[in-house]
Amino acid sequence: MQKAVDLDKSDPLAHLREAFFLPEGMIYFDGNSLGAMPRAALGIVSEATQQEWASDLITSWNKAGWFDLPTRYGDLLAPVIGADAGEVVICDSTSINLYKALFAALSLRPDRTVILAEKSSFPTDLYMIEGALAARPELEMRLVEDLAGAITEDIAVVLVNHVDYRSGKLADVAGITARAHEMGAVVIWDLCHSAGILPVELNLHGADLAIGCTYKYLNGGPGAPAFVFCAAKHLPHISQPLSGWWGHAKPFDFDTGYAPDAGIRKFLCGTQPILSFRALEAGLDIISGLDMALVRAKSQSLTALFIERVEAQIPALKLVSPKDAALRGSQVSFSHPQAYPIVQALIERGVVGDFRMPNVLRFGFSPLYLSHMDVVNAVEILQDIMENKTWEAPRFQARGAVT
Repeated sequence: MQKAVDLDKSDPLAHLREAFFLPEGMIYFDGNSLGAMPRAALGIVSEATQQEWASDLITSWNKAGWFDLPTRYGDLLAPVIGADAGEVVICDSTSINLYKALFAALSLRPDRTVILAEKSSFPTDLYMIEGALAARPELEMRLVEDLAGAITEDIAVVLVNHVDYRSGKLADVAGITARAHEMGAVVIWDLCHSAGILPVELNLHGADLAIGCTYKYLNGGPGAPAFVFCAAKHLPHISQPLSGWWGHAKPFDFDTGYAPDAGIRKFLCGTQPILSFRALEAGLDIISGLDMALVRAKSQSLTALFIERVEAQIPALKLVSPKDAALRGSQVSFSHPQAYPIVQALIERGVVGDFRMPNVLRFGFSPLYLSHMDVVNAVEILQDIMENKTWEAPRFQARGAVT
């Protein structure tokens, strides 16, 4: 207890908790699925609806700068993931952006046909590869356990989840990128569970492409637009298949033929969801002003304390995540045969985590609005639920559409 109190007293990020709406009494460990709402988002969305849309209407494309939001916000996000201005565009969904990135990477290696990915990848990543294979039957998807060891000279594209969505295991950006380049392959990094929570340093490690969402640790709101990173060195030569008018070099010339923008806007497709963009601004304003090393340090401290106390107090739960803080993202997962009802019992008590098949209790830790005392209190509640077998109640067994 005293350890947690002392850590919170010296926490340089503690003041940020007031920047978010958090229900009274809730301990929110699901920022790895949907981040908390920034307080500033209310005012921004109000302005976007009541002034920009209701009053200014179509003039807001110029007057409020709507048309430039994908690149303006992309430049805000760029330093957070170790990119430069002009290398990140915010648009569409993660799945759509992955489809673009797959074909973009393949366009750089037209003589190769193998896409390499992990068997444990987030399912949508593999589904989108299947979609690419359906469009180009000559392609091959190769799924492996040991990614780095499977990168050979016939590989065109390597798709890697920076943080494993079940276990929280952190992949080696520098090592995997270097190995892929040694073998002549292009790498796509999925940053959904790492953007905004740790220093990614894409350009430092020579990354080619990356995609990710903004509604988790970037706190952009449910279904907030995703992002694409493309290294500047590739922009003159790379192409993507969804050649919509927003990616045109001169979209308002309304030419019959498609001519892609020379820069990062070539990854755009159609008209973007402006109200969702404006809600995202609040989250980007917060994270873009932070030292990611401080965010990472607090993340490791929170997750380490959680593991320490769960293992000491609740031996029935088995750690799935790496014990070494340097090897995990900002989530901690434990396994138990009754993981689903345990999570539901926790939610009823105000501790919100989530469940992942087949038996994983998953807890995401956002350093922007969580404290070390939140960890202590949550483990006490979890221990009580386990000792009293509260999760056995029938109401905790029924599953909703979203788990």
